[in-house]
Amino acid sequence: MTITLGQYFPGTSVIHRLDPRVKIVLSLALIVLVFFCNSALTYGLFLAFLLGVSALSRIHLRFIIRGMKPILFIVLMTFVINMLFTSGGTKIWSWRFITITDLGVQTAVRMALRLILLVIVSQILTLTTSSISLTDGLESLLKPLAKIGFPAHELAMMMSIAMRFIPTLMKEADKIMKAQKARGADFETGGLIKRARAMLPLLVPLFISAFRRADELAMAMEARCYRGGVRRTRMKVLKLTRLDAAAVAVEAVFAALILILVYSA
Repeated sequence: MTITLGQYFPGTSVIHRLDPRVKIVLSLALIVLVFFCNSALTYGLFLAFLLGVSALSRIHLRFIIRGMKPILFIVLMTFVINMLFTSGGTKIWSWRFITITDLGVQTAVRMALRLILLVIVSQILTLTTSSISLTDGLESLLKPLAKIGFPAHELAMMMSIAMRFIPTLMKEADKIMKAQKARGADFETGGLIKRARAMLPLLVPLFISAFRRADELAMAMEARCYRGGVRRTRMKVLKLTRLDAAAVAVEAVFAALILILVYSA
């Protein structure tokens, strides 16, 4: 079981050196921009842009593709649901109460592509940004809200810990599954309902492991006298550089190009 979302790939590339606040804002902007894409050209340009960013980050493409495997089922379900339940358009195929139209196929392809692109954007962000940098960046961005009582530091810490625990829990699930297979458990044969029932014994030890890790983390933070954002100093002070300004300018040009193509169509 392989997942890259939440993992950090150390490096010194251009993307790694960007300020975490800039990377978070640019990633959010890309996520919003995905929903404006409405043609093969815009989706192709978006994918090419992400491939270029991946090349600049020096993260091998196979590593990102391998990390897409865990969400293939979700992508497939999204495709099927949108294809079957989108009304309108010209009928392509019909059987009893099931009708597939050209509009349904187009919508299904569009939603599946959007989901894939969103995951790639998230992967690039987490692969090139450590959990500490993500926490500092999120806290810095949310800091203005702290003046009205918003728990900026606590929220940033919870989000970064949650993302960091994704690959940890997936590895734990893989270990438990292999241990149960060695004892004769069968997770691969039978229908969908049988497979779902076979996964139930996997959830109990996984939940126990998750709670145990959470308890250990809480005890470690308490032993180190962790008190949230109160009088907290940082080893690395965040500073914007010319490289960050250049990254913002490049994405602004790319976003303008996508919007021009969208609204000129």
